[in-house]
Amino acid sequence: MFEMFEANGLLMTHDGRFRFMAGAILGGGSVVNWAASLKTPDAIIEEWSVDKGIATFAREGYTAAMESVCKRIGVTERVIREGFQNQILRKGCEKLGLDVTVVPRNSSDEHYCGSCSFGCKTGDKRGTNITWLVDAVDNSAVILTQCRAEKLILADTETGRRKKKRCLGVTASISNTTINKIEINAKVTVVACGSLMTPGLLSSSGLKNRNIGRGLHIHPILMAWGYFPEKNSSFNGAAHEGEIMTSLHYVFEIDSTTPNITLETPALGPGTFAALVPWVSGKDMKERLAKYARTSHIFVTVRDEGVGEVKGGMVKYRLTKADEENLTTGLRRALRILVAAGAEEVGTYRSDGQRLKCDGVEEEDLEKFLETVDAPPGVVSMSRWWTHSFTAHQMGCCRMGATEEEGAVDGYGESWEAEGLYVCDASVLPTALGVNPMITTQSTAYCISKRLAALMKKKQD
Repeated sequence: MFEMFEANGLLMTHDGRFRFMAGAILGGGSVVNWAASLKTPDAIIEEWSVDKGIATFAREGYTAAMESVCKRIGVTERVIREGFQNQILRKGCEKLGLDVTVVPRNSSDEHYCGSCSFGCKTGDKRGTNITWLVDAVDNSAVILTQCRAEKLILADTETGRRKKKRCLGVTASISNTTINKIEINAKVTVVACGSLMTPGLLSSSGLKNRNIGRGLHIHPILMAWGYFPEKNSSFNGAAHEGEIMTSLHYVFEIDSTTPNITLETPALGPGTFAALVPWVSGKDMKERLAKYARTSHIFVTVRDEGVGEVKGGMVKYRLTKADEENLTTGLRRALRILVAAGAEEVGTYRSDGQRLKCDGVEEEDLEKFLETVDAPPGVVSMSRWWTHSFTAHQMGCCRMGATEEEGAVDGYGESWEAEGLYVCDASVLPTALGVNPMITTQSTAYCISKRLAALMKKKQD
């Protein structure tokens, strides 16, 4: 984990409320992603292309890009064997008459690895490290690992040019016994450090656009759990086994087809589980840890209205009231699903060990319990009750915009301030997405790079 995530997996917002899971390995987030490969919702494509006026998301070209991406990384929707947690989510939804959807994944139909959050041990999940980056190397690209971009090389352009700067390359530090600094000169420089790190590189290099570092969206996460003892259970396996995500439930707003609330299942190893369990007593802690293998989790994530900022090495973010209400709605729905699936006990990760014994529970008792469930503040809030909150989807800190006032880069990913400088990661997404952003990020990168390659070829000709 220390080698695979930004800040060793311990990066948090300035107030300690949200912990960031952001890939920092060759292949980035696709290496640690849980294989979910959801296409950009139609309503979002419409919003970005029409309402925001961003050319990259013009429907025909962007839809074709998504198809190309899904084909290259081998996305499938067929499930041969479903894991313990996904069996429970599906069964609970069916019992309540709720829609449950199959999660498309960039892995084979028979994939049953529970370790994809640390890179797929079987090599079956097709992250960029075994797809696009291999293609690049096969076409003479050189990849430098243990290398950190420090500063963009910017030069003044001729008087009268629309852009005052031109990017000539980048300087970087490298972990090597003989070389510790390198300079790379390039006709075109593409920045793809991720939503949390790209803004710092642009700002420290002298770029001034006010949108750099602003507009962060994070798809905030809270979790519910249910204990399903093996005796007399129809659910096979253990929490850490099987494909991480194969089923999901969307909670729709009445007047929208864009999911604001999504319920899915997480990867949660025994170490993380132990760190999350609230301390009630020594006896309780031992009992909870002993039940790890048969404790199923459902997490709720929302398409957040709240926006944050990455500045000076610090991440600031606040939920809106609507976000907190959506998280509460999702958490209560998740608990209902776990109860319907037959859990012996359900609960949240609120600091007081909030839980409910389900044996013989009446609807009235369940309702009373659910009324006490909400979205508590973070660890350092000094509130009576608090909880652990997470985010694995960061986007929007260098968003595309139709004008310089609306975005840090234009509708094709190029900097408004410097010629030959492009941003090509999730930080260019104009708003929160509402679903796992891997396909959207790769499809956006596909569109940007395809156009860039055509421009460079035209200049050579």
